[in-house]
Amino acid sequence: MSIAELASQVKSGQRKAADLVDESLKALENKKEYDFFISDVADRARSRAAEVDMQPFGRLAGVPFIAKDNFLTFGGKTTAASNILRPFDAPYQATAIERLEAEGAICVAKANLDAFAHGSSTENSDWFTTKNPHDKSRVPGGSSGGSAAAVALGVVPFALGTDTGGSIRLPASFCGVVGYKPTYGLVSRSGVIAMASSTDVVGPLAKSVEDAALVLEVMSGRDELDSTTIDRDEAPYINLENEIKGKKIGVVQEYMSKGLEPDVKKIIDESIEKFRQAGAAIEESSMPSLPLALAVYYIVCPAEVSSNLSRYDGQRYGFSATEAKDLDESYELSREQGFGAEAKRRIMIGTHVLSSGYYDAYYKKAQIVRTKIINEFERAFEKYDFLVGPVTPNVAFKIGERSSDPLQMYLSDIMTVAANMSGNPAISVPAGTSDGLPVGLQIIGPMRGDRGLLGAARAFEGLNR
Repeated sequence: MSIAELASQVKSGQRKAADLVDESLKALENKKEYDFFISDVADRARSRAAEVDMQPFGRLAGVPFIAKDNFLTFGGKTTAASNILRPFDAPYQATAIERLEAEGAICVAKANLDAFAHGSSTENSDWFTTKNPHDKSRVPGGSSGGSAAAVALGVVPFALGTDTGGSIRLPASFCGVVGYKPTYGLVSRSGVIAMASSTDVVGPLAKSVEDAALVLEVMSGRDELDSTTIDRDEAPYINLENEIKGKKIGVVQEYMSKGLEPDVKKIIDESIEKFRQAGAAIEESSMPSLPLALAVYYIVCPAEVSSNLSRYDGQRYGFSATEAKDLDESYELSREQGFGAEAKRRIMIGTHVLSSGYYDAYYKKAQIVRTKIINEFERAFEKYDFLVGPVTPNVAFKIGERSSDPLQMYLSDIMTVAANMSGNPAISVPAGTSDGLPVGLQIIGPMRGDRGLLGAARAFEGLNR
């Protein structure tokens, strides 16, 4: 049942919001072994459900959802899965949460993630490692792994994630759900704990493109609390075109080359053929700078991480080391004990590339290449309506398989980071399975072309049934 149908039943009195919330809270406990949520917000969820049942309202009336734990929410702690924020109570809610609640949606829990969203597997959480719903021995992807697992397990109809370098699309692919990264700035980041501010994007994970489009419809648009937000499409995002005939689709050759698992390549090739049979014009597309995108990302991203994490000093909020003898020691011990290994690694890399003598050699050069990537995407979309390829070279890997090798872990993002560097919208849609493990098809659209991209993704859903 779609989100819209569920909300309609609540508004008509066929279903109670309280029952939907209780079902989700019960499912949280029944599926607890997957370690996909950090905490529930049961008391507030039940209180809000009672309000909705008294006077049902909104396009999401009574629909329960889970928010990644880097969204500020009322009713419980907001930790970003990091020890340094374990005692933190949010003083206000993220704009995205406020807009969903204004349409009757009800947050029931906070999802696990890689601490501060630093990772591709949800193994970097300071709490626990989330397990893949299709195989408990494997990762769900990251950093929005808890959100993707919650949807795949059927605990909630949708969940919120953030995508800085692929952190919605990668877990969506690994868990077999839809994961949507909107155009940069389309959804407000106010009240979302920052990772890399120039690439962070808020988006939904859902069972279908239709559901993802409805959530985007509610969340999108300008916000006076976030100066990077942009105007939304005048037409509703839920009015999607399903016609793919006559569209020009470019297959990104840099994503279809060596390193791609044979079964993954086979599924992507079959998906592209379905587009062809539906009347789309398929051509090979090449963007020479794409192989450099991952290197650029892991210079720009840590630089921004270093800046954003400097606010966690043990003085203003969050964890503070009680044994410190003076202010300098308080800074040192609070950060040493509060930050995990990956946060420290990114702080060190970022501080290095921004330091005197290295800024021009690394950071400035990375931004120049980033501009080249942006320009190549712009030229590609002068010729094509959409670009397609895999989300990642492989299916979900085993827990612990890459955790001791950061470079191998970073390679998980090799096919997703470019869309973040350029700001283009992109989506992961379930395309098939390899030995029972999901594989996602990535479709990338032009800047501000979210409505058309969602339409293409929905058309693919129909072709793939």
